[in-house]
Amino acid sequence: MSLRALLDDPGVARIFAALDGGGEDIRIAGGAVRDALLGRMPGEVDFATTALPDEITRRAVAASLRTVPTGIAHGTVTVIVDGRPFEVTTLRRDVDTDGRHAIVAFGRDWAEDALRRDFTINGLFLDRDGQVHDFTGGETDLKARRVRFIGEARQRIREDYLRILRFFRFFAAYAQGEPDGDALAAVIAERRGLERLSRERIRAEIMKLLVAPRAPEAARIMADAGLLGAVLAGVARPLHLARMTAIEAALGRAPDALLRLGALGLFVADNAERLRERLRLSNEETSRLHAMATRPPLTPSLSDQARKAALYRRGEAAFRDAALLAWADSGADANDAAWRDLVALPDTWTAPKFPLSGKDLAARGVAEGPAMGARLRDIEERWIAAGFPDRDWIERELGT
Repeated sequence: MSLRALLDDPGVARIFAALDGGGEDIRIAGGAVRDALLGRMPGEVDFATTALPDEITRRAVAASLRTVPTGIAHGTVTVIVDGRPFEVTTLRRDVDTDGRHAIVAFGRDWAEDALRRDFTINGLFLDRDGQVHDFTGGETDLKARRVRFIGEARQRIREDYLRILRFFRFFAAYAQGEPDGDALAAVIAERRGLERLSRERIRAEIMKLLVAPRAPEAARIMADAGLLGAVLAGVARPLHLARMTAIEAALGRAPDALLRLGALGLFVADNAERLRERLRLSNEETSRLHAMATRPPLTPSLSDQARKAALYRRGEAAFRDAALLAWADSGADANDAAWRDLVALPDTWTAPKFPLSGKDLAARGVAEGPAMGARLRDIEERWIAAGFPDRDWIERELGT
């Protein structure tokens, strides 16, 4: 997306029409400007304005737009345009920071607002006429594909220690070459501040980092700097993450944050509990990690029958996860044909449904209870071992 296309977006145009002028200025802020300059499609479009929250709300309502007071204390009003949310935030300056939160005062100085932000590439503004306002050198850094803190790096980090992780996330998403030396030295020097962050905030940054284009390089640098183990509360495996990323690319798969987390942090299935605790994972996410690391690992050396049995027992999604993780663990090339065939089994074979139920056994006089369950499991195991035969096989088994 170009800057012109961003400005021509119908929702963006309506925000400008409703809120710009009449003694107040409004500009697109931060990430949307950065992404448009790179020709990328912004994930969301945020605005900054000289108007106070009450005035933002008054003007939006006058233009028949719905508003939600999502962060009034920090000057943010969400304006809804045709069901699409746009965050509009009053210009600010920091009054006090504690490494996690900031107390802010509202202002009208665009440079002051830009200079309180984290990285130069995030300090850009775009006005209604298409002019980019750059108070931090962000355009130059963006062209150089460099992620650099605004001002004194350690001071920026002390204002919010999450910026340590954000540095690596933005490096993975936007940078080329090695990281900025001053920035890297600062995040290492301030690493103890990570202990002050909530698990939810750590999780959000790590999951975004894992799907960024240069996630393996960022993870390697974090590990070399002694940061990654602290973030994950255990030993991490950047090389395995690099392998998983290469495998996904070779297969044409979209980046999968949880699968990449498994490659990075799972030595054994029990590590799933550590990652749950450290990153506040959901029960579903934790179960998925457990399943992908379940032993014995899948391997192309398995017979056709053993592969199908594993697929039947695990289910399609868990089988594919486990096969991909085992592939990354193996060190095999990302284009290895044997591993490709294993991962593709769910696409070429559909596991049948076990053609026997407790009702069938009850109809033959088997009483409900543990004995029925044991009988069902025994027959199912023999059915799997026999290669998933049809119902006639079941009838013959029941007849014996």
